[in-house]
Amino acid sequence: MSDLEVAPSEAVCEAAPAPGPRTDLHPARVVPLGGVRGVSVERVLPQRDLPTVGAWCFLDHFGSLAPAEELPPDIDPHPNIGLQTVTWPFDGRIRHRDSLGSDVEIQPGQLNLMTSGRGIAHSEYTVPGAPAGHGLQLWIALPGDRTGIDPHFEQHRELPMFDLPGLRATVLIGTLGGATSPAVAYTPIVGADLTLEPGAAVDLPLDPAFEHAVLVVSGEPVVAGVTLSPGPLLYLGAGRESVSLTAPGGAHAVLIGGEPFAEDLVMWWNFVARSHDEIEAARTAWEQHDTTRFGDVPGHPADRRIPAPPLPNLRLRPRKRRITG
Repeated sequence: MSDLEVAPSEAVCEAAPAPGPRTDLHPARVVPLGGVRGVSVERVLPQRDLPTVGAWCFLDHFGSLAPAEELPPDIDPHPNIGLQTVTWPFDGRIRHRDSLGSDVEIQPGQLNLMTSGRGIAHSEYTVPGAPAGHGLQLWIALPGDRTGIDPHFEQHRELPMFDLPGLRATVLIGTLGGATSPAVAYTPIVGADLTLEPGAAVDLPLDPAFEHAVLVVSGEPVVAGVTLSPGPLLYLGAGRESVSLTAPGGAHAVLIGGEPFAEDLVMWWNFVARSHDEIEAARTAWEQHDTTRFGDVPGHPADRRIPAPPLPNLRLRPRKRRITG
């Protein structure tokens, strides 16, 4: 899934030092996608008080609000700049096509990683006959010296595992417990899918230079002494060498983390940039069908593209991280 809000607000995310260890719950907000399509997701990043976790700047839990038999909508070509999209499905199959000529299907246990750089267009379609889609869509902000790189796409069908008694972790990107993903990262970062067996009680090693957060997908684990259920994001702060995880009935969760992002970000629609002017220039290029920046996606008519929403009338003030201490 992508950000299909029909009236997205501009968010300016100021860089700020990460606080030390803590346990803050940030509720998800329900966001309708595509208006008339009547499909909603649970969005847990960005938050008003927590715009980023490391370079992670966007996290949607899709399919969690829909009946099991209801398929997500097909998403026609739309643009991205300044970010990497991470697609991690729990069930269903998604067909990804982009302006580079990529045309692949992804299914559970596989990772799609698309680096937009200076600009890319892509579409996401459900696969006929496949089960309903459920999973996560995340964005990673590219550092300023990488925002102009050429776009590229990766699919990883085999990812490394890190195991402890009662825990199996699939490392999506970065390194966890000595297991390193082959996915290309441009900032120090980690993302991992965690499966806890019933009765598990483990201490998961962490990089103390990173800030971390946990999202529960199913079950009611206890993380750092906090009993969680699916929905909110638990922010753990930085400075932890490990975090305790217990799950009397078993659980499924996702860990994200990274070095605190040292740059201010402006996020709007499917763009991540450093200024309002960069956002406006990208929007203009998309609306003017500038194929030197956003090529057409093979397999789609050139006029079948999602139009950009109108920009807000005013520039918003920087949104500062309000968590301190």
